Amino acid sequence: MQTSQLDKILGQKIQYLRTNKGWSQEYLAEITGLHRTYISQLERGLKSPSVRVLSHITHALNITMSEFLRVVEESLNVNGE
Repeated sequence: MQTSQLDKILGQKIQYLRTNKGWSQEYLAEITGLHRTYISQLERGLKSPSVRVLSHITHALNITMSEFLRVVEESLNVNGE
């Protein structure tokens, strides 16, 4: 199954925000109640997060879901989707 541009950008933004805080995937997984391998799959664009999961992640990263999605949408527009 091929990953979508949306999934790739979502993952890139999650990874950017996580690493900007100096957090490991393990730490983000711990504070969100998710599994580290799932965080890895999200960041690589292999999985699409549910709204519930995205809410947990954005809350942990101290960004609103609407702001996060706005940044993702802007990146999609730049990339021509």
